[in-house]
Formats: sequence, structure tokens, C-alpha cells
Amino acid sequence: MRTIEIPMLSDLIAARNKLRDHYDDILRTHHSPAVKLHFTFDGNLVGDLGEALAVKHFGVRLVETKSHPGIDGYTADGISTVQVKATGTSRGPAFRKTETKADYLLFFEIDFTKGVGQVVFNGPERYATQFLPTEFSNQRMLTASKIRQADRLVLDHERLDFIP
Repeated sequence: MRTIEIPMLSDLIAARNKLRDHYDDILRTHHSPAVKLHFTFDGNLVGDLGEALAVKHFGVRLVETKSHPGIDGYTADGISTVQVKATGTSRGPAFRKTETKADYLLFFEIDFTKGVGQVVFNGPERYATQFLPTEFSNQRMLTASKIRQADRLVLDHERLDFIP
């Protein structure tokens, strides 16, 4: 797995921790010691960060609107489609049942403690989706171990080039 330093993420983490500590003090003052608020980063922030990493480090050109189910962008040459997924929880990616399948999948794991991202999967999406049931509704998640297993199946020449 390739580790990517994410600039300014440590500032965001420090601000979140300061906010969490502030409200922890208030909860204690108001006699709510059993309540612990985590102030986790939500899916929009994590997803946007994943797409930003895909643009910077893989040359992905994002689609103009968010209305393309299953496709977030195109490879730098504009020929192949790319789906970008990211997590901040160490879990695997979730997939929706869509008509459109991307040619490539990039899956990032964001470590909000260390302020880095890891490329967990880089390759043809079919390697990952083969672990999904053929029929399902809503969305299905691959486990962290399954997405890593899928990444090990990808041949080097099938990966998108990394831009340092």
C-alpha cells in the first residue's frame, strides 16, 4: 500500500480534537460523564478527500456533476471511467447496485490520527466487485480484508499510474 501525506489534515484534526475536548468539559460540568461525543468526520468530507487524492495522485478528471451513479471521473486520457471510494473508519468500501460499472476503482483509507491516506485498492473495479453477491439491494460493503485481497489480484500493468 502506498501512503500519501495529506497537507493541512493535521490542522483539521487538531481543530476537531479541540472542539471535542471543549464539549467533553461541558458534558462533565453538566453531569453527563457517560456520554462521549466523537465528532467523527462525515462521509462527504471523506469522499471529497478521496476524490481530491484521485485527481492529484492519479490524474483523474472528475465528472462535472454528482449525477453519474458508479462513475466519479475519467482517467487522464479521458477514455476509461473511474469510481473513487474512501473511508475514515478502516472499513471496506460500500457499493450500490448500479447499471453502470466503472473500468477502474481507487479506494483510499484516511487515517485521521496520523493525517495520511493509503491507497488500498488501485485497479480494474471488477476485481473488487467479484466479491459482491450478484443480487443485492441498497448497498453492500466489502470487508477491509476482501478489498485488500482484491488488490493483490491486480497485475502491475493494470494499475493506474501514481503521480507523486
